[in-house]
Amino acid sequence: MKIVAPKFVIIALAALFSSYHVVLAAYSLSFPYASDAAPVIVAIVLYAAATLVSLLPTGSQRMPVWVSVFVLAVAVSLPLIVTSVLQNDREGGNGYGTWYVAAVGTLLTIAATRYRAGFAWAGIAFLVVQSLLWGGPGSLGPIGVIGSAAWVGVAHIITNTLTKAARDSQQFAMAEREATEWQAAQEAHLSERQFRLGQTGVMALPMLQTIRRAGGDLSEEERLECLHLEGAIRDEIRGRKLLDDRVREQVMLARRRGTVVTLLDEGGIDELEDDELMRVHGALAEALRGTRAEKVIVRTVPEGSDVAVTVVGLDGTGDGAAALLGRDEEEEVSLWLEIPRIEVEQDAS
Repeated sequence: MKIVAPKFVIIALAALFSSYHVVLAAYSLSFPYASDAAPVIVAIVLYAAATLVSLLPTGSQRMPVWVSVFVLAVAVSLPLIVTSVLQNDREGGNGYGTWYVAAVGTLLTIAATRYRAGFAWAGIAFLVVQSLLWGGPGSLGPIGVIGSAAWVGVAHIITNTLTKAARDSQQFAMAEREATEWQAAQEAHLSERQFRLGQTGVMALPMLQTIRRAGGDLSEEERLECLHLEGAIRDEIRGRKLLDDRVREQVMLARRRGTVVTLLDEGGIDELEDDELMRVHGALAEALRGTRAEKVIVRTVPEGSDVAVTVVGLDGTGDGAAALLGRDEEEEVSLWLEIPRIEVEQDAS
């Protein structure tokens, strides 16, 4: 859940701190620091406008380019405007007359905080050069240029640190999510394996007991039943959702009739609802009950198709000559069934 209140609190504090420079600027007008008050008033208005624009929420934490350009332009203009009428009194100082330095530092700190460090450092560079030309190297400390540069530096470092922390947090959250998904998949595979092993045990136990009692000396019928049982166990692995009790019964009956049945579930029906899956099982069991084909291949169809399962029955048509020549005998399709993914309503007419 996103918490909005702290954002407005920070904006309010920044606005309050910025307004302090406006108060200082207005207070400086009561002292004879400047030869003309009009340029100072213009500078105050520009600073207030730039502060307002830079603090307005824009839907993104990153300051828009046009706002960054405007803030930089104001940061360049303030020193030029104010120092044009400010007395360069190196002995007595200019008191609150140099309010513009802290004001520029505040504006550029806001820009750095809103991911526009390039504009912020450009403004600081101009402020340093302009202050050196106007007051000399000794003025950088007393009028606050070094302090303004320090604000921007601290804001830049903190912003980069917080950005890296947020990025690391997202990466950790993604890694945790992937680990959770992997663990869930592994648990699902384990559960599936345990279920299949349980099914295999239930199916194989009677025959294993028979083999044990007979000491391995089985009749031809029992050996054939073992082969059918092997096919049923293989179906549990490859057939998956193609199987229910009805389908298992009809597959075993078909094999006992001599039909070779192959079930291949490739995940095409994993997303079917229970009622639709029951309908597919019913149609498949009915198809297996009615076929006398020599081979039956049942395969799921990938998602995106209207067909859920295809059933193909094949019969050999050769007379044996092809086999004697080393070639596979041709097969003809005796059964072709497409079981739809969604039940199609029949027209009453």
